[in-house]
Amino acid sequence: MPKEKYDPPDPHRMYTIMSSDEASHGKKSYWAELEISGKVRSLSSGLWSLTHLTALHVSDNSLSRIPPDIAKLHNLVYLDLSSNNIRSLPAELGNMVSLRELLLNNNQLRVLPFELGKLFQLQTLGLKGNPLTQAIMKLYQEPDDGTRRLLNYLLDNLAVPTEQPPSRSWIVLQEPDRTRPSALFSVMCYNVLCDKYATRQLYGYCPSWALNWGYRKKAIMQEILSCNADIISLQVFSPLSLTEVETEQYYNFFLVELKEQGYDGFFSPKSRARTMSESDRKHVDGCAIFYRTEKFSLVQKHTVEFNQLAMANSEGSEAMLNRVMTKDNIGVAVLLELRKEMMELSCKSLQGMEKQLLLVANAHMHWDPEYCEVKLVQTMMFLSEVKNILDKATRSLKLSSISGETNSIPLVLCADLNSLPDSGVVEFLSTGGVDCTHKDFKELRYSDCLTNFNCNGKNGTSNGMITHGFKLKSAYESGLMPYTNYTFDFKGVIDYIFYSKPQLNVLGILGPLDPHWLLENNISGCPHPHIRSDYFSLFAQLELVLPHLPSLNGVHLPSRR
Repeated sequence: MPKEKYDPPDPHRMYTIMSSDEASHGKKSYWAELEISGKVRSLSSGLWSLTHLTALHVSDNSLSRIPPDIAKLHNLVYLDLSSNNIRSLPAELGNMVSLRELLLNNNQLRVLPFELGKLFQLQTLGLKGNPLTQAIMKLYQEPDDGTRRLLNYLLDNLAVPTEQPPSRSWIVLQEPDRTRPSALFSVMCYNVLCDKYATRQLYGYCPSWALNWGYRKKAIMQEILSCNADIISLQVFSPLSLTEVETEQYYNFFLVELKEQGYDGFFSPKSRARTMSESDRKHVDGCAIFYRTEKFSLVQKHTVEFNQLAMANSEGSEAMLNRVMTKDNIGVAVLLELRKEMMELSCKSLQGMEKQLLLVANAHMHWDPEYCEVKLVQTMMFLSEVKNILDKATRSLKLSSISGETNSIPLVLCADLNSLPDSGVVEFLSTGGVDCTHKDFKELRYSDCLTNFNCNGKNGTSNGMITHGFKLKSAYESGLMPYTNYTFDFKGVIDYIFYSKPQLNVLGILGPLDPHWLLENNISGCPHPHIRSDYFSLFAQLELVLPHLPSLNGVHLPSRR
């Protein structure tokens, strides 16, 4: 993890004694540090209730052991146990992950618990004056950050509990509509964390061997295949550029493995790939969508480059040029045709039926919380382009329903929006529009160019609203998923599966991982040896309600179940 600035406690501490008068009048004391001195041999159990403490000084005493209950002081940043007679440390000390400074100098320590390796935020570790083994001291005394080398060694050799996480439960939301012909299909959205960004610098709480792509990729593929989804949208977290599937991993791993299981896919690298050499291009991230070929055939594929759209629609806006155009996130979309075998109807009832299409879109918006308006503009751009794709497809393919009306192609949008449920991005998608003065724009000048992305056309803007007409709904509503991203620094919902109503209904979703398991196993963040990504996958079963077919002898044919 990147080292944040840490200011150790002032060694010249000032003490203020509250007078009995002040105490009797109910004056409150505010203190975050505690010093215990006087050749103390044992610590009172009442100490463990002082969970507000951030610094604890217990040096120069006669302590021979430290109780495991010390881990209850979870806010401690500084802990000085120097110059005691401590012979061993409790494993629970490794759960005090807020520690930045741990001083153990001049004790009787011969070994260290491997659990100390979990203290990934520790910047200072004092071990001098202990009869530790030569191997430990050699690591510790390395000139190039020996403390970090020692902690990494301890974490990499820490035994992993054999208990696997419990299976995620399936949540039934509604039954399929048996009164109308329909097609059922499933969608998976999974941010798998690519090899390039799975580093100890970013995920210091995870052993290096568990971050290794060779270790993670097999389990990731097993999870993907165990869901047996018909459509798979894979994404990858990059804290520097928040990109999707790495080019090399797409062609050499994901596409190879998934083709063997009956899938095909479409991938497009980010815009920067055009300016790179072939060897560098393979490490550029992008967006990917896979689909099961026995259920879908590919009609069209599209790439949406947000920086190009920003440049073409800036309308003189400096914010658009300086903030949006500089981010080269992209989105992809595939227009799929449902194969007749997927529609649960008799052969006779399919005669003369129009082809049924489905548009699947996948995007990954900019990551930085300070650029909330960029995420919102990118989302507006993407939906505007999706509408253009659908309008052109409807015209070029001359789609019409049996009744002669225009056939509306349903949309499934899988995305890492890097936006919380209360954001302008989710408001825009869920409600169909957002005001140009929304707080997420932070009073930056975008309004003149935003009308270019209004799905109802420039003249369709009313009362400063930018709108779309997709009638989108999230498959995971009402807090069904407490978090999709689970790291030490952040836990929240930023990934989504949206689908268009009324053509599509969600029948069920894969529920969250049991939070009690994460708590009981002291998992402060992912990835973890048992959890291969810092994201949890989303998986939903959808029902596509098909147009009513002509009746045979006045009776509509029901769908077969």
